[in-house]
Amino acid sequence: MVTATKKIKNIIIASILFTLAFINFGCSPTNILATGGSGALVVAEGERSLGVVIDDATIKVNIAAKFLNAGDNLFVNINTSVLEGRILLTGLVENQELRIDAVRLVWEVEGVKEIINEVEIGNRSTLKDYASDLWINTQARAVAAKVVGLKSVTFNFETIQGKIYVAGISSRPDLLSDMISALKNIKGVSEIVNYVIIKEKD
Repeated sequence: MVTATKKIKNIIIASILFTLAFINFGCSPTNILATGGSGALVVAEGERSLGVVIDDATIKVNIAAKFLNAGDNLFVNINTSVLEGRILLTGLVENQELRIDAVRLVWEVEGVKEIINEVEIGNRSTLKDYASDLWINTQARAVAAKVVGLKSVTFNFETIQGKIYVAGISSRPDLLSDMISALKNIKGVSEIVNYVIIKEKD
């Protein structure tokens, strides 16, 4: 017999997953279902077909469901970026077992072609550190918008302990280089990790 509490939990999970299907490809513990500065599904510069975008969104929903069902705060503590079946995991977990478990769960999702595991072991030791990462991430989105304009919505930024992870697809390596250089000038940034895929225009 399903309890009222379980029914409520199932409704909440279903609502989250439904919302997730219509957003861009990131999951942040600070702004749980927003990423890349945009709340819309984005296909930019003709670099991804609508079919690929939908496939990636489906993969993201399925990963979120795995993390939600697994418990251990994986859904909250691990950020997920999905690009053409390529999964970038970032975030902080308490131990190596959780880090490995997250990768195992992602591999169970149909359509996953590659996993880049940048999840770190540790915790947000102080509220100040957490606020600093939030501030850096906000600045990163603002800097990207200034340097590359509207195309900045196709990039996903995640900041963990001063390290900015950038994911996305671009056909303009010159603009990407300018953006990376500008991100390095943000106060508090210790490193930029670039996982942007460069694609030539047809």
